Amino acid sequence: MESSSLNPQPQGKQFRLVKFFAYASFVVLIIFSFPFSVLISQKAKDILMKSHENYALLLGENLNHQVFQNFVVPVTRRFGRVRLREERQYQWMDKIVRNTIHSFNVDLVNVYDIGKGVIAYSTNKELLGRKVPPSLGYKKAVKGQHSSRLISKGNELWGLNIELPGGEKKLRTFIPFRGMDLFTGQQGPVLGVFEIIQDLTEEYKSIERFQYTVFGLSIVIMALIFLALLFIVHKAERILAERARKERELHSQLHQAERLAALGQMVAGISHEIRNPLGIIRSTAELLSTLPNADESQKRLCSVIMEESTRLNNIITEFLDFARPQKPSVQDCSLTEIIKKNLNFLKLELDNRLITVKDNLDGRKLPLKGDPELLYRAFLNIFINSIHAMDRDGTITVSGNEKKEYYEVRITDTGPGIKPEHLNKVFDPFFTTKDKGSGLGLSIVRKIVEGHRGSISIQSREGMGTTVIVRLPRNGPEPYAG
Repeated sequence: MESSSLNPQPQGKQFRLVKFFAYASFVVLIIFSFPFSVLISQKAKDILMKSHENYALLLGENLNHQVFQNFVVPVTRRFGRVRLREERQYQWMDKIVRNTIHSFNVDLVNVYDIGKGVIAYSTNKELLGRKVPPSLGYKKAVKGQHSSRLISKGNELWGLNIELPGGEKKLRTFIPFRGMDLFTGQQGPVLGVFEIIQDLTEEYKSIERFQYTVFGLSIVIMALIFLALLFIVHKAERILAERARKERELHSQLHQAERLAALGQMVAGISHEIRNPLGIIRSTAELLSTLPNADESQKRLCSVIMEESTRLNNIITEFLDFARPQKPSVQDCSLTEIIKKNLNFLKLELDNRLITVKDNLDGRKLPLKGDPELLYRAFLNIFINSIHAMDRDGTITVSGNEKKEYYEVRITDTGPGIKPEHLNKVFDPFFTTKDKGSGLGLSIVRKIVEGHRGSISIQSREGMGTTVIVRLPRNGPEPYAG
């Protein structure tokens, strides 16, 4: 028993470790779920950037063809050279550009004059004539290479163009503007640079919302997994705690049984040694009281001796009942009849003390297998204790309830209740709070009930009365024996 009672401790430590692991895992997963959602959204942003860059390159190729074929060549033939400062040429160029980008989602188009380093044309006339910003994209376009870059506005960090959530997001693409051979279609030298700016603010906002959704769903899923794991751990802890409690109870019951067995052997030996001379004392007193020359004083003394002998013999009988094994003689019986028999036997005592009995047993047989004589003695002892507890003007309530495999009988009195420090001792042999009595009554009751493979418990609060709860299996002790 000692070794088994220690088993739950390492298991409890294991489950505490599992609980710690659950909490730690939840925190770690939350920490790593945000970078995971950022990684997913960044991948989506890269795809979006690549898509719009290809979109811009396609547009740039179309612009290159339309501007060179429909503007540069005709204007050069007609006016000798291109002068976009002239309103007529500007309007011509503007019409071609706007017709080309009409069905495209473009925010701004600039055409740079690489010779003068200024903006020669823009869909925003306020930018005309401005100097070309010395950007890497522009320099690469002059050398015949295209490039794209994301511009973030409204969320700069320390003056740097760092991509942060919120603000405007625009894609700037630089594309070389090349001349073309009108007959072969081959590309010629770089004549200028197209700058195409696309507004991606709404697309980026959609991706950011998607990122937050992924992050939120990750937290919800992890929280559900965490709660499930925590529920399993708590349930396992309760199972272990209940198992440990039962093992402690069994350990305590084993020690109690060993102690009671030793006590029973001693009590049985002493009781037999006392009973024989006690019988001689009683029979001698009876003989002396019947002698012809016995006066009234002698007869009175003999009567006292016989009365006390009878009381002492009853106590010895209780000692022997406690010491000898209470093996039930199982037969079919009725729990209702056993309780009613007790109440009928005690009716005169109950009436004299003005005690009322209430029960729910009318019309219910409550059949079970058991020893009716032993059960009668057990319930009689419980009822006598309730009567003595109330003394006068009280109520005893008896309720019999049918459970799945057993009957539960509750006997409640309106007495003064039991003090908390006495509640755990009421079943101990020789413990009593009465002036008279051996203190073996409830010990014998418990032996009888447990002999039927049942259980007995007491609920009581000082000043609130006492309830004795007896549970007896319907099929008796045989199915549970061994």
